[in-house]
Amino acid sequence: MMNTAPDSFSESLRHTHSAAWEAATGNRFTIELVADEINASTYARYLTLDYAFIDALVATIGHAVAVAPGMPPKIRFAGFLAMLTSEENDYFLRSFDALGLPAPRFDNPVSHPVVDRFNDLMAHQRARGTYLDVLAVLVPVEWVYLEWASKAVESGTPAPARFYLSEWITLHADPGFAAFVNWMRAEMDREAAGASAGERARAESAFVEALELEAAFFAAAYEAA
Repeated sequence: MMNTAPDSFSESLRHTHSAAWEAATGNRFTIELVADEINASTYARYLTLDYAFIDALVATIGHAVAVAPGMPPKIRFAGFLAMLTSEENDYFLRSFDALGLPAPRFDNPVSHPVVDRFNDLMAHQRARGTYLDVLAVLVPVEWVYLEWASKAVESGTPAPARFYLSEWITLHADPGFAAFVNWMRAEMDREAAGASAGERARAESAFVEALELEAAFFAAAYEAA
């Protein structure tokens, strides 16, 4: 999981904000998911909220394609965007069907404070426009998932029997996903190295806010449980 130097910008942010990192990666939701103990209604609520957030995530990945400095990173982000809108979207639709729920419609999206806050953060970072600003939210959002899912696989814990749990773990522990997250970290580290102190502070603030929202997102799944 760790492919960059221990003194890199991304690693320093994780270390400096370890409490926010632990809250986002080692919480009740991730623990119960990995142990196959999570209530189906709780997971259904989580999926509904997460699917409502996908639109903002796709828009931000698309913005990364636009502002990435050169064709190789543009291609890398475009490939991830294709996965989100095909393989991952199919996972959501199959999971909603298994849980007996209709898929939420993008013309009538679910509204929830944590989703709204996450959408606002993503829109704010896109409006700022720089590559570092976009990476500052994309890196923590995806790195959190790589962290808890990879730890689940590495621990040898048996995969959950319910496919919508086991596939969510394997999707985020996949070597290709790990390579993409670590590549984004390296991109952010490089951009931060050439940025001003103010730009790095701005990126740090967005990174921490994204971690805090990830923890709040997982907690929101229990509101109706």
